[in-house]
Amino acid sequence: MATADSPLRRTLQRTRDFLERCVRIDTRSLAVFRIVAALLILADLALRSRNFTYFYTDEGVVPRSLVYEASSDPGWSIYHLTTDPTLIAGLFVLQALFAIQLLVGYKTRLATIISFLFVVSLDHHNPFVLSYADTLFRLLLFWAIFLPLGERWSIDAVHAGREPRVYVASLASAFILGQMVYMYVTNGLIKSQSDVWGTADAAPLVLGLDEMTYLLGDTIREFQTLLGFGGVLWYYMLVFAWLLIVLRGRLRMAMVGLFVGGHLSFALTVRIGAFAYVALAGLVLFLQPQFWRDAAAILERLGLETERFAARTASLERLAARVPNPRIGGERTDQLRDHAYTASIGLIVATILFVAVVMGGNIGLVVAESVTDADESERALEYQVEDVVIETLTETDGVTHVESTASKLGIDQPIGWGVFAGPDPRTTDRYHVFAAETVDGEQLDIYNDRPLTYERPGQELQTQHGTYRERFYMNSVRSGHSSDLVAEHLAEHLCEQWTDNNDGELEAISMYVVNEQVTRETITDPTDRDRTASYIYRHGCGDNSPRIIQEPGDDL
Repeated sequence: MATADSPLRRTLQRTRDFLERCVRIDTRSLAVFRIVAALLILADLALRSRNFTYFYTDEGVVPRSLVYEASSDPGWSIYHLTTDPTLIAGLFVLQALFAIQLLVGYKTRLATIISFLFVVSLDHHNPFVLSYADTLFRLLLFWAIFLPLGERWSIDAVHAGREPRVYVASLASAFILGQMVYMYVTNGLIKSQSDVWGTADAAPLVLGLDEMTYLLGDTIREFQTLLGFGGVLWYYMLVFAWLLIVLRGRLRMAMVGLFVGGHLSFALTVRIGAFAYVALAGLVLFLQPQFWRDAAAILERLGLETERFAARTASLERLAARVPNPRIGGERTDQLRDHAYTASIGLIVATILFVAVVMGGNIGLVVAESVTDADESERALEYQVEDVVIETLTETDGVTHVESTASKLGIDQPIGWGVFAGPDPRTTDRYHVFAAETVDGEQLDIYNDRPLTYERPGQELQTQHGTYRERFYMNSVRSGHSSDLVAEHLAEHLCEQWTDNNDGELEAISMYVVNEQVTRETITDPTDRDRTASYIYRHGCGDNSPRIIQEPGDDL
């Protein structure tokens, strides 16, 4: 049996101390994460409100019935309790109020739980406009439930009447940091299957997609050599993102700084929704005490008066102290709450280990068979692994139940974080043409509000979508999501809308997507790109039969 000072015990203790230091989260970083998360919820609600009727009521293109038809097991949603637009708007307001509660840190854990449930509900209310940003935000907010987000800079901190903890190190802190690392590393591994991402070609090709590029994107892509270097750097950052946890101090700060710079460049060049800002919120959690000491030193060198900040903080604390602090129960209730917390974390750990063991065993068998079976080895190993992952999630007892439950709660992990596609970068730009014919025989492109033509609707294809969520919605329309149900509802909505806004009626609609092949030579000049049109869906307005309206010619 090992003695108290045995080498084995000392080694285990050093390992434990090292792991604890790796997963520590400074409580100031937690406070910033809380504030940013609340602001992201408020910003998302404001941005979604621009398409409130179109995307979130039965008067638009995604009625509640469509969500139920499109999935045999739709996710849970508070918003599905009603179809009344006024009540749905009221739920928007209620969600905003809980986000404000989270922002100021009042009954923070309760506010986090309710905000999480509202975020999941809104995503499930319209699953056809979502992106990886929504997935990552749901997962980060879920892990945040088990962290003391109100430890600092909050009303809860004032009510606690004690010195806040400097840091927290727990399973929850490990999970939320691991979530970010898992996203980056799996995305890097997906990209590693391609011969393009490790070269200087990938980033310029991505910036050549006019459907996504905006703001500084048109300017940045003129500097293809510099852009190519940045793309290679980003690829290796993803592959080695595990250093975000392993490194500490200023080395970790430098690594975080590289990722922050990458996400800020995305925010200024490509229209991918809130992904950059959600990722930035997650990166804040990696900032340890060294960052805050350095930040304080920089403020002091800049001559900023910390006394003024202290005075403002004191006035805010006096205001927070006036907020009522009702408590349900006493010490017994606190103990029950702690037991529930421990049980929840334990259940999550057990579930993750169960799925990991089953998944790892099945993947191991596939790898072993590919080595011994020449016929199997002819097929790319990554596709064999992908097949076994999907089969395990959909057909293995226990794992299927876990996946179904996680999906309903909006916390299921993507099989692979294929951000910017994968394994190869997307090299196909696209725009949509909806050919329509009126009862009088006039032919129109009703998606772009012009006479029927299959030419480009403009130089900046991203302007074809009124909001970034409309682009994600069109992905659902184009992909034939749920046997054309999404496209069918859109077509019928367009028929009715056009009739209401014009003299006359539409007879039929044919939906097409025009794809442009992007090459290094045509990144900045789309006029020489090869174009092909693909049929999406045809629809007969009212009682009219569906039919093809003037198919695209070969002169695209």
